[in-house]
Amino acid sequence: MKYVILLFLWCFSSQLSAQQLMPIEHAVLVDTSSFYYIDFDRYPSDDAQLPIGVFDSGTGGLTVLDAIVRFDAYGNGDQTKGGDGQVDFGKERFIYLADQANMPYGNYHSEHKTDLLTEHILKDVQFLLSDRYYPDAKAKSSLGKKQQIKALVIACNTATAYGKESIEAFLQKAGINIPVIGVIDAGARGALDVFGPTEDGSIGVFATVGTIASNGYERTILRIKNERGYSGDIQVYNQGGHGVAEAVDEEPDFINHQSASPRSNYRGPGLTHPDYAIDKALMDVYAFDFRDGDMLCDKESTMDCNILQLNSTENYIRYHLVSLMEQLRNHAGARPLKALLLGCTHYPYLTDEIQKVLAELYNYQRDGKYIYRPFMDENVVLIDPAENVSHELHAYLQDKRLFNPSGNLKGSKFFISVPNPDNPAVKMDSLGRFTYDYKYGRNVGDIQEYVKVVPFDHANIPNEVVHRMESAIPETFKLINALHRPQESINAETIK
Repeated sequence: MKYVILLFLWCFSSQLSAQQLMPIEHAVLVDTSSFYYIDFDRYPSDDAQLPIGVFDSGTGGLTVLDAIVRFDAYGNGDQTKGGDGQVDFGKERFIYLADQANMPYGNYHSEHKTDLLTEHILKDVQFLLSDRYYPDAKAKSSLGKKQQIKALVIACNTATAYGKESIEAFLQKAGINIPVIGVIDAGARGALDVFGPTEDGSIGVFATVGTIASNGYERTILRIKNERGYSGDIQVYNQGGHGVAEAVDEEPDFINHQSASPRSNYRGPGLTHPDYAIDKALMDVYAFDFRDGDMLCDKESTMDCNILQLNSTENYIRYHLVSLMEQLRNHAGARPLKALLLGCTHYPYLTDEIQKVLAELYNYQRDGKYIYRPFMDENVVLIDPAENVSHELHAYLQDKRLFNPSGNLKGSKFFISVPNPDNPAVKMDSLGRFTYDYKYGRNVGDIQEYVKVVPFDHANIPNEVVHRMESAIPETFKLINALHRPQESINAETIK
């Protein structure tokens, strides 16, 4: 009788646990027939020779990986503090995933689909934890074999804000001990490092609309400020960079270099945008560049435009930084901007443009007066969270003795999600990308293979993005062998 009672209680507990699983978790942990299933009883999580997984909604997270690749803050022999001229992760391998098909992550909040975003994030994690991939979008099965991972870096602010806790809970359910390192805590610490314990000033948080809506940075900055015992008046001003990450990744709803006139599918800031309106009274401050189709207008004279569309990354930066400084200028008691936190991993690609526009605003005069100087330092410090991410990753590998003794950065691999052409439910535009309505119209819990994850290739990375990578992150770009072979397709390979 006792055995029967125990068996009943065990069955009840198992059923309850199953009911507490999200559908994607059930597919990964329980449903052995699912494409997403992983047998975690065989997971080799304590193997130092495993690679480190890094993911983002697109190619922006490569800026985080680049900071890790170039990181030299410790001695490689004894791991003591102080660089020794040798990169600290030189014997590690990385597996990078760009969930390009489902980006931008920042828009899921405004479309009331944050639960769907969490599901996408868990699918990203599933891919990194799994051992297979598709060699290309036309492949009918995931023949490629890859290694699993020993640590996970979320190289995406929005994914950190909306998914980090869900990832940690999922890994606990899976029964594996893998660290999850996000960028928000790292960025908040970096911004506060600009201030002394009693110093006043402002921090600008420049991030995706979704990250701003999560309030993740503001909460974290306040928490760490209190933990440090800082007593100064440190104010936080948020600017949702609507369209910036999309422009970096050449999303056609936000930027299209082939267009010479305004287009109907544009979704960026404009004269009549309900949330991100271009103010004609500030046209001289924006100083938009109209050359070479970088700004699209429906009239010959720019002041006569009834339609204005941003069509370059620099013009997106101009719009948003002016909007940020207008917030400070119109806020009574605003403290001068001392730090600008780049709260999206795409934004470090645009550091030169950001510094250029900040300098212009500092020196901008109206009627002989510098209208922004009272509200900003001459040299606003740009904060890239990636350096602190590198410190956290190093500390974990050292503590767990998981540094790879014999690996090589050249063994790193790079993957990207593309729409699954074999799924009849998928709706794509003429460029082979999800239509906007389909992308944000899907429902959480409907577990399908919306995408295939394939290696980086010229077929899925636009030339403009390739050139930006080569210029902005040269050390990481050297590791992406597929992009060094123009138009060469990649065959399935075993990733060792």
